[in-house]
Amino acid sequence: MSQGKAGAVDPRRFFSPDEQAAVAAAARAAEGRTSGEIVPYVVGRCDDYAEAAWAGAALGALLSVGVAATWPLVTDTWAPAGLVWRVLPPLAGAAAGYALTAFVPAVARRLVPAATLDRRAHLRAEAAFLEEEVFDTRDRTGILILLALFERRAVVMADAGIHARVAPGAWDAVVSPLVAGIRAGRPAEALIKAIGRCGDILETHQVTRHPDDHDELTDDLRIRSE
Repeated sequence: MSQGKAGAVDPRRFFSPDEQAAVAAAARAAEGRTSGEIVPYVVGRCDDYAEAAWAGAALGALLSVGVAATWPLVTDTWAPAGLVWRVLPPLAGAAAGYALTAFVPAVARRLVPAATLDRRAHLRAEAAFLEEEVFDTRDRTGILILLALFERRAVVMADAGIHARVAPGAWDAVVSPLVAGIRAGRPAEALIKAIGRCGDILETHQVTRHPDDHDELTDDLRIRSE
């Protein structure tokens, strides 16, 4: 176990080809009302969370040692003697705990502090903003909507042309239902609705579409495993 990884999530399991097409259609519809350029982006997880894997291994080892130590008391039998009985339980427990964090995202997520999940989701959004060149629009009206499935987090990141008109708190109406949709196992449906809400907010704050506006950033859903 030279390298720990925890909580792998395959984002394509949650977005069928039809749902991906629906996400792109929602982005086109929202952009038809404003000059905003919406970039939908989904990532399976934002980090490998090696610390969660090793925490799972440590907890598994401790639990196994506790079980081995109390076994004679609970069962009123003698524990096997010898080195194997002293060594095998912590090794087996460590392996089981490590495996649980590797294959069960819910277990791994519980071993990572909420503040860490928040921070890594925001860092991944910043990286995606640069990767997709969301800043590269005529009026700086790009907007990234990132879903982090393992973390169960969502981030809306707007460029300067939108930020000048829309207060950061306005995006809470987009983020909160989006997070709820991820937790309910319906991220595609939630993302489509979130894109529509972004269009409403941009229209309300008069991020106006110009007669010569054209699609500067593609509307397709970007899907990344990490």
